[in-house]
Amino acid sequence: MSERPIITYVRVSTSQQGRSGLGIEAQRQTLAHFAHSEGLTVAREFVEVETGKGSDALDRRPQLKAALAAAKKLKCHVAVAKLDRLSRDVHFVSGLMAHKVPFLVAELGPDVDPFVLHLYAALAEKERALISTRTRQALAAAKARGVPLGNPKLHVARKSAVEAVSSEADRFAANVIPIIREAQKAGAATLRDIAAALNARGVATARGGQWHAKSVSNVLERA
Repeated sequence: MSERPIITYVRVSTSQQGRSGLGIEAQRQTLAHFAHSEGLTVAREFVEVETGKGSDALDRRPQLKAALAAAKKLKCHVAVAKLDRLSRDVHFVSGLMAHKVPFLVAELGPDVDPFVLHLYAALAEKERALISTRTRQALAAAKARGVPLGNPKLHVARKSAVEAVSSEADRFAANVIPIIREAQKAGAATLRDIAAALNARGVATARGGQWHAKSVSNVLERA
């Protein structure tokens, strides 16, 4: 049986190219491994390098538009390494689904349907909103302590707020990683297996919710 074709889409910004897990080569490797393990063959690759704001508008993502056209022509899927390589905005992801081109997300596995992709996008957007809220609250507290807007100290306060949120996430990850390792030793091979194991053990996420493949992936990236 011949391998099924896929179109791969890689997206970075100039500020992200050197960041671990987001670089072009890292995404290529993830997609190559995914294609090999799932019996797929990469027909074409499209690479998007963003340099400004408004990148979630499709007319500012010519490579994504080209990838969609190529996939329609070949009647195949578009594959990305991570969901946020498509977009960080749930409405944009929803709009992409309207093009009737199916997507595959390597980190989520081959069996995630469009409805679940919407859920993952919504959860990711909510998580970013919570982080933004915490950062604003920390900045408001800094201002209440006498740090004026426009003051160079505000940059330090903002950095401190972001670091505090990141530190909290790191501490939570450090506590959960040993449980994840135990689940892996017990046979949990995929992110979804690990999520199911954590839920079965009654381990809640940092926000007290249920685990999903994406939330497990986020924790593992901090390990």
